[in-house]
Amino acid sequence: MLDFLSIFKEAFTGSMESVFTIAKIVIPLMIVMEVLKDLNVLDKLSDFLKPISKILGISKESTFPLIIGLFLGLAYGAGVIIKSVKDGDLRKRDLYLLIIFLVACHSVIEDTLIFVAIGANGWLLLGFRIIIAVVLTSLVARHIDKILIKSNNEIKKEVKE
Repeated sequence: MLDFLSIFKEAFTGSMESVFTIAKIVIPLMIVMEVLKDLNVLDKLSDFLKPISKILGISKESTFPLIIGLFLGLAYGAGVIIKSVKDGDLRKRDLYLLIIFLVACHSVIEDTLIFVAIGANGWLLLGFRIIIAVVLTSLVARHIDKILIKSNNEIKKEVKE
């Protein structure tokens, strides 16, 4: 018979270890982000990456969360994205586009290396992921304003009824 208490205990302790591991990275990342923001380094980085943000249809404030999610993954990127939203740095449009891009292409270093280790072509995999993410995000960026306006109008209509 299975010992459900030991299974629960192992699942709980494993989950807590994961949460603390993520916190050890996200909290210092938030501190670094605030320091970089205060020193205007993020503005300079965003200006440097303006061509990329223009292709993706996102604001320059979205580039730092994009870079974090791209290289460190969704768990760490989510912390930076949540902080940016709470600070009012990201509009709803930017948030949607950022999420769309990161769903298709996140944690590019770690994921690529894992697949290379089991025999995949890393350059092909990386290139394909980036191209799909850029194309998908660019396409959605062209139509998202219409979608958001339509969605907001439908919500207002439902509230009136």
